Amino acid sequence: MKTIASSLILTGASILSLQGGAMIAHGFSLSMKSSTPSIDTLKNIHSNRRTFLSTATLTGASILATQTTVPSSANAAATAKEIFNTPSGIKYAILKEPSSKSSSTPYKGDIVAIEYTGYLSNGQIFDATHAEGKSNALLFKLGTGSVIPGLDEIVSVMTVGQKVQAIIPPQLAYADKGVCLEDGECLIKPGSTLVYDVYLKKSSIPPP
Repeated sequence: MKTIASSLILTGASILSLQGGAMIAHGFSLSMKSSTPSIDTLKNIHSNRRTFLSTATLTGASILATQTTVPSSANAAATAKEIFNTPSGIKYAILKEPSSKSSSTPYKGDIVAIEYTGYLSNGQIFDATHAEGKSNALLFKLGTGSVIPGLDEIVSVMTVGQKVQAIIPPQLAYADKGVCLEDGECLIKPGSTLVYDVYLKKSSIPPP
């Protein structure tokens, strides 16, 4: 294992095996309305997190923030990608460009559909659209506070068919509250930086 200490790295395929750590993913929502889930929901997540995707291996490319550790074999395959910055401080890289040259960017108020995987800074998954019991896409109205601010913002700069990976700072995620159980254990610790793989499937104007 090797620590990446000073730069953002975009790695090649199979960046993290995660066989040594529990993956947290089952049943958690990105919705701001669900940022303080019910105790029953959180307990259900807690009891199932060790079984969800226990043998999965992450594929594709992944940006790793400062002090993230990855297998040395992944570092050997790393290839640098251009890192973009939004005005609010989100760092992101484009993993896949849309196949259509006429792809559009969504506007505030549009209904968007995304696929995503959310990671903690140590590589653990805490939520994903492919999680058990979930559909293959998250639908929400852009710019209305339906999801965490960082996710809202990154989708607003994407084009339909594009896939990006974004590093979202704490103030644009769950800030100083985090997502914690009643007994004090936190699924997302206060002040956590989050990493999202986001694919914008579609965008449409809402009905009148």
